[in-house]
Amino acid sequence: MTTYRIGTSFFKSENEAEIQRALTKLQGSQDAKVRPLCMCKPPGVEMYVSKVSGKYVIKRMPDTGSTHAFTCESYEPPQGLSGRGEVMGQAIQEDLKEGTTTLKLAFSMSKQGGREAPTPGDGEADSVKTDGKKLSLRGLLHYLWEEAGFNRWYPAMAGRRNYAVIRKYLLQAATDKKTKGAMIGDRLYVPEPFSLAEKEEISKRRVSFFMKAALPVKGAKPLLVCIGEVAEFGPARYGQQVTFRHAKDRPFMMNDDIYTRLRKRFSKEFELWESDEGNRIHLMAIATFSVGPTGTPSVEEIALMVANENWIPVDNAADFALVKIMCDSERMFFKGMRYNLSSNAPLACVTAIDTAPDPTAMYILPVAASEDYVKALNKLIEENKMPHWMWKAGEEDLPVLPPRARQ
Repeated sequence: MTTYRIGTSFFKSENEAEIQRALTKLQGSQDAKVRPLCMCKPPGVEMYVSKVSGKYVIKRMPDTGSTHAFTCESYEPPQGLSGRGEVMGQAIQEDLKEGTTTLKLAFSMSKQGGREAPTPGDGEADSVKTDGKKLSLRGLLHYLWEEAGFNRWYPAMAGRRNYAVIRKYLLQAATDKKTKGAMIGDRLYVPEPFSLAEKEEISKRRVSFFMKAALPVKGAKPLLVCIGEVAEFGPARYGQQVTFRHAKDRPFMMNDDIYTRLRKRFSKEFELWESDEGNRIHLMAIATFSVGPTGTPSVEEIALMVANENWIPVDNAADFALVKIMCDSERMFFKGMRYNLSSNAPLACVTAIDTAPDPTAMYILPVAASEDYVKALNKLIEENKMPHWMWKAGEEDLPVLPPRARQ
């Protein structure tokens, strides 16, 4: 629970109605430029106010996540530990005055006739870093996932995450995000949780949403973005199709070439998903898609992300193992997100926030890591100047986890 100072008064974050009244009064006064304070650390950390879906929301100031107490809900690890630091301020630009975030995207939100299909997901390269000036399709998924808070874990969250919760907060995270010519939230389709009793109503709402992409605008056909949990890939009458778990009655078409490249680009994700025997893995897809005259959606570009049973993203088997033991041990942590970073770039797998006196960055050294990778990892550890923990996967058993702070 967070305490905010608004003007001269103090409010607990759970008292939403009181906070709304105080912010409404503040925004309409001569003191509108006075920022609320998060009181996790004295004398308080400045926040800013945004308006989302008609309600005022107190948000963390850009680049201040690590200045909050690490027990605070506004805390986030230093951006350099993940791919977020590469894109903030360039691909992701926050406007405090308007309360909106502008995203520069490395993929198109419209389709010109005859354009060839792009490489699925973009974002992976032979170099250590990709271009941080634009957000890849996978980068957009990671950004919305992190904005929704699904890369953080507290023991109290156990059993409280399900698909309906994921959908709700992903849509909420997208509401104040815009890109050239469009609000992301207006273009984002996340399938509604399936209900047999509401099957017809859900279908009608989906058709209505898809119609946004049915007509060309200035000669270009607008594209929509879908985020959903994959149920299966399979052959279609022409090419391939992907079926989402909560929209099995409306498969998305894709051509054979996209599917072939998808299997190659995301081979690790497919391997984790296809080897899962205990329903511990969620395979999430993000795709841009067009809608044909018959209302059939067709994938233009697609990227994948694997999440464990608690909906925490994982990169590979070692990632999965560490995140699992952290959850099973009832630890508190943030999961590092890659955004545009390739698999050749090191990052903190997780940052434990229940250690004292500071959080602990936890790294995995991959099997057969190159000399360049080791150098880059050592540089990352040195630059962030915080306690760290290392697991040399394939060379040693998982070490004892860093001791948690006494409660």
